Amino acid sequence: MAPRRLLTAAGVVAGLLVAALIAGGAYMALKAPLSTNPNSNLQPDNCSPGPCANLNGYVIWISNVRVQNDIVRMTVKFQNSSGATHAAPEDLQLIDQGRRSSIPVADAAGCKSFARHEFSGGAIFGPVDVCFRVSDATPPFILHWTPDMGTFCCEHDITIWPT
Repeated sequence: MAPRRLLTAAGVVAGLLVAALIAGGAYMALKAPLSTNPNSNLQPDNCSPGPCANLNGYVIWISNVRVQNDIVRMTVKFQNSSGATHAAPEDLQLIDQGRRSSIPVADAAGCKSFARHEFSGGAIFGPVDVCFRVSDATPPFILHWTPDMGTFCCEHDITIWPT
């Protein structure tokens, strides 16, 4: 009887591993690949002035983009008329030409982060200044925005150039 229980336990573990691999593969397949091509149309139809993005009523505007050595600085502003509940610095990543991503930094001179801000119903948050440390300071950059709007919704890449 002991070998039968051992085989049953091994089968259950193997089945769980296969299910986890399939679930992980499905999740990765749903994520869209990041584009590295510059976007010449910085004023999309669903928001202006660009660069900006509108994800189901949650809008981000980017302005005053500038590069100083290995730091990319910019001003962001949010307006939320969606089901999302907050804006947070961890929703932003900057991707440089070397395809390296960075999160907002507060350890460089003049750089600070912002705290998670709860808002909805068309409220505006910002403008706030954010900084990113990059490995390649050659523009354009991609601001990868992933607001918390559910497990499989939403993310957007915004191509930005220094002003």
